Amino acid sequence: MTPRSADEPANPRRRLARWLYPRRRLQLGLLLTGPLGWLAIAYLGSLVILLVNAFWAKDSFTGKVEPFAWTLATFESLLRNEVYGTVAVRTVGLAALVTLTDALLAFPIAYYMARVASPRVRGALVIAVLVPLWAAYLVKVYAWRIILQGNGVLDWVLAPFGLEGPGLAEIANSWLVLSYLWLRYMILPIYAGLERIPNSLLEASADLGGRGPTTFRRVVLPLVFPALVAGSIFTFSLTLGDYITPDLVSDAKLIGNVIYDNSSLGSLPLAAAYSLLPMAIMIAYLLVARRLGAFENL
Repeated sequence: MTPRSADEPANPRRRLARWLYPRRRLQLGLLLTGPLGWLAIAYLGSLVILLVNAFWAKDSFTGKVEPFAWTLATFESLLRNEVYGTVAVRTVGLAALVTLTDALLAFPIAYYMARVASPRVRGALVIAVLVPLWAAYLVKVYAWRIILQGNGVLDWVLAPFGLEGPGLAEIANSWLVLSYLWLRYMILPIYAGLERIPNSLLEASADLGGRGPTTFRRVVLPLVFPALVAGSIFTFSLTLGDYITPDLVSDAKLIGNVIYDNSSLGSLPLAAAYSLLPMAIMIAYLLVARRLGAFENL
């Protein structure tokens, strides 16, 4: 077989490879074109179609949506009906309460894991925090449903002591279960933030006469605050959009339940218009979190 001479031109594939070799950014762009294109079509495209439905009219007689019949009537009905405002306030309040609860519970756990526990205990605690993620979401919610229902597991445990279950209100059931579900999403960012604090800063604070509470307030808390905000992004956003847990453990209506119910009943323009509210809330929340440096701790 005769070897190819040095002057013989390379085949098109090799010429293309030689041309692309020094162009790293172009290579990266071509590599990401497929997955990003699929994401834009499958996810962003369907999201845009959903949001466009908010501006389409709905025939009052047939109940069918009339595409490209632009109107703001859906938004007017949302503003006129006080129920939607009440649901929005209730949902944002519950999301804030779940976030605050998880922060209060997660901070001592994360602090012990990062600053106190031995390496072996720390590893065991990290596994204990992560293992519940292996269980399906619905399995955990149904387990809590059995616990909280009348004559359920909680009543059965307390009965020998002459006690009864807490008899929590509907919104309290959702608060309790959602706080449990999203707790680990608050623990892990705080744990990572605490681990990054150098011991030298704590020693310097002690050398300057700072006691434990003072060191915590002036050194630890400011340094770990971005991680705390990063964890709150998960707990707040996941609670804001959840509709399965409130539907299973209580009859409380949140934004997600209203959107799901209207989309199931054929009121797609109303569901699409109402879905703009949590999106706007989260965009504002993320902008504030970005200014607080939370994205560096995600």
